[in-house]
Amino acid sequence: MANTLTQATYEQLEALLALQISPERIITQEAKRLAYGTDASFYRLVPKIVLRLKNLDEVIYAIQSCREIGVHFTFRAAGTSLSGQAVSDSVLITLTDDWRGHQIQDEGNKILLQPGVIGADANKYLAPFKRKIGPDPASINTCKIGGIAANNASGMCCGTAQNSYRTIDSIKVVFSDGTLLDTSSKQSIEAFKTTRADIYQGLIQLVEDTRSNTELTERIQHKYRLKNTTGYALNALIDFSDPIEVLEHLLIGSEGTLGFIAEITYNTVIEHEFKASALLVFADIEEASRAVTTLSKTPVAAVELMDGRALRSVADKPGMPEFMPNLDLEAAALLVETHASCKTSLTNQCEAILDSLSSYSIVESVPFTSDSKTVATLWGIRKGMFPAVGAVREVGTTVIIEDVAFPVENLASGVRDLQSLFDKYQYSEAIIFGHALEGNLHFVFTQGFDSQAEIDRYGGFMDDVADLVAVKYQGSLKAEHGTGRNMAPYVELEWGKDGYALMQRIKALFDPEGLLNPGVIINDNPHSHIENLKPMPAADDIVDRCIECGFCEPVCPSRTLTLSPRQRIVLYRELQRRKANGENIEASELEKVFEYQGLDTCAATGLCADRCPVGINTGDLVKQLRTAKYKKFTPIATWTANHFSTTTSLTRASLKANQMAVKVIGENGVSKVTNGIRKLTNNKTPIWLPETPQSNSHNLNQALELLVKSDKKVVYMPSCASRTMGQQTTAQDQRSLTEVTLSLIKKAGFEVIVPEGIDEQCCGMPYDSKGMTDIAKSKSQQLEHLLWQASYEGEYPILMDTSPCAKRSIEEFTQPLEILEPTGFVSKYLMPHLSLTPVQETVMLHVTCSSRRLGLEGDMLTLAKACASDVVLPEHIACCGWAGDKGFTTPELNAAAVHPLKEQVPSNCRRGFSNSRTCEIGLSHHSGIPYQSILYLVDEVSTPL
Repeated sequence: MANTLTQATYEQLEALLALQISPERIITQEAKRLAYGTDASFYRLVPKIVLRLKNLDEVIYAIQSCREIGVHFTFRAAGTSLSGQAVSDSVLITLTDDWRGHQIQDEGNKILLQPGVIGADANKYLAPFKRKIGPDPASINTCKIGGIAANNASGMCCGTAQNSYRTIDSIKVVFSDGTLLDTSSKQSIEAFKTTRADIYQGLIQLVEDTRSNTELTERIQHKYRLKNTTGYALNALIDFSDPIEVLEHLLIGSEGTLGFIAEITYNTVIEHEFKASALLVFADIEEASRAVTTLSKTPVAAVELMDGRALRSVADKPGMPEFMPNLDLEAAALLVETHASCKTSLTNQCEAILDSLSSYSIVESVPFTSDSKTVATLWGIRKGMFPAVGAVREVGTTVIIEDVAFPVENLASGVRDLQSLFDKYQYSEAIIFGHALEGNLHFVFTQGFDSQAEIDRYGGFMDDVADLVAVKYQGSLKAEHGTGRNMAPYVELEWGKDGYALMQRIKALFDPEGLLNPGVIINDNPHSHIENLKPMPAADDIVDRCIECGFCEPVCPSRTLTLSPRQRIVLYRELQRRKANGENIEASELEKVFEYQGLDTCAATGLCADRCPVGINTGDLVKQLRTAKYKKFTPIATWTANHFSTTTSLTRASLKANQMAVKVIGENGVSKVTNGIRKLTNNKTPIWLPETPQSNSHNLNQALELLVKSDKKVVYMPSCASRTMGQQTTAQDQRSLTEVTLSLIKKAGFEVIVPEGIDEQCCGMPYDSKGMTDIAKSKSQQLEHLLWQASYEGEYPILMDTSPCAKRSIEEFTQPLEILEPTGFVSKYLMPHLSLTPVQETVMLHVTCSSRRLGLEGDMLTLAKACASDVVLPEHIACCGWAGDKGFTTPELNAAAVHPLKEQVPSNCRRGFSNSRTCEIGLSHHSGIPYQSILYLVDEVSTPL
């Protein structure tokens, strides 16, 4: 372990690494190491150094540097691993977003992927070819290819036929000495035979020794009838004879203990267009298990088993079938899915599947359906079970999900025996569900580790589980979640002495110095699964349910700049733990780091809540904590709220002053003066950008007098941003947003109602983002009262021309008002009265975080495609990070959030569109093209019907 090495050793390593790797990507600060070192498992190891590497040369250099000094290291992709295989107390190697490369090959039949590609993105790239990668883990929207391959992750439809082991075509791997092998290259293979003849010849010997051991060969064949990720993939030694093929398949599921997977090429599988799902409920687990055997002989793609306790855990959730609450604990359900290439085949398959079960007693059911909403509800039952247990656990406990496989013929007995163990160890909340076709069961329970008695309880339970699964039923202790530290003490129990000895030989062959991820898979410590356990102290009701899974991370705008939501919670928990222990946290480095990393750079968009299995909005915690931070500004904020018209007038005046200054001394002069002052004030004053908008000089009241009178009416509530801000000087259309909005509404023949006194109105968001909830609520209530009157108590729809204001109002208002942002309003009310002639050009589209949270991403893309011949929705930008005024005060957040934008702007693209005036400033600045509201595009291409 790392604690046997001195601090001087790590300082020596740091100095060596800094010769080739940028210092800002060599992380040694304690608080950051704690945050970055956390993964989804219930283990806690704090690395001495965290590296964020951006290319293959850096990886090779880091490996060679660690080897030179004798320091062990661990690779991590997304950190969604559950078994402790992605934590380290030494050097943790992570990857920047530069590892997202992919290449479609053979018309989609193959795909080359770098390890930083998110699994769902790989499928998105393959979608036009009606193909997908084989593995389909539940975490596919977050987990990355490096982790999918290194853990041989599978999933609900994948089974054993389509996992990484079965679908790998070739691999590029770096070994413990820095040697690189690309198995798609004959030249690389020939070089490898010479430079690493020890591995090449060693694999030949391993194959011979394994096949000469008849008993072991038979055991391997038996084990891999099941899903099995316990230990190394010994089946590679009997499935293949060529050493390179053996090597490729040994790397799959090796959990970073044999080498670094730098690229993998998959043989893809068909993504069927036609699918149907059904929920079938049986009286007991025995009947359901017999049905699984029958279903295995029919054209099913997935069969998910759920025991009675699992069904009970989600029975009261919204949208569940009416019969769910009435099921008893003996009931068991099968969620069945079938895929086909055409509707006729799908119908025939559904009928054949149900006919096969005609002799079974199905007590309740939701028949086969392809209705997307119903299907989503059915799969929501299955996917909601893990978070359902997490949501009700006691504060201070964690959620553990174990992953075993029984021979299918023993499935019912295995479930019954597991339930008996739950009762024996008093895990009354434990539930069982899983991939029934492979006998693969997940069981979820809550566990505290804050006392030795609790640790002993868990240890005894796991001993009994291991004996039950591996000995009694000859099953797999890990079916798809990887061995990690969690099952390392039981590998020999499952595989026997000769099987375990073979795995030790594999480890020694690839990593003779034991530097790669020690303690994972091969571990001589029988207590490794109950050591280095992660504390889960109470911190705040908002985040206490967090299980640190990391599902939130891909959509967080600050994740590459400072912290992700998971990491913020980790640091906040540690702060609260220290506070509870009486430590002076105000004077600590951790408190200082959290001030900027945790609070100042959080966009508080709430996108994390949509990805979180238990719906945690880390932004709510941040806004709550900002209350104290911004308390001293409350008098100023109160004055602006009470004199909002004056505040907006001052804003317009400042924008006019900026226009005059640019005319007089030019952009460079204004930039030097304004940003020079910012530097002198230690970034306390706003940054100046060339895209700073002009003042909005449009006279809204005068314009209203020229509009039509009509039975069709809409209340128009322009945001404070659109009331004050005009366009940037380089925008194609220099009209203000208020002018464009009125123009478009007029074309559709609507009469516009603008509430009186709108200059005093604000939705409250500027105050809410700083934790000034009382002021924010007051402004929201004032606005609601005004709009209630203006809409004749909800008779007419209300258009808010920026999506953040619309979203906040929808969430805060109590009266039955129909609040719409631009996309929703145009789609519902204006389109029936307009004719669109799309512009023949390429345009960029940014869907704001508020629009995403309102579920409008698809609608906004559809609207844009109706207005332009080619629409580019850039990847990996869920939120622009402008976050109210942070684009001016913390511009590095905006820069980090939209970092991938500019390279995705086609050379023939001249403009972009969104639906938030402030977001458009940052998007324009970092893309190199002006962004405007999507209403500009709709107005440009539309004519009245």
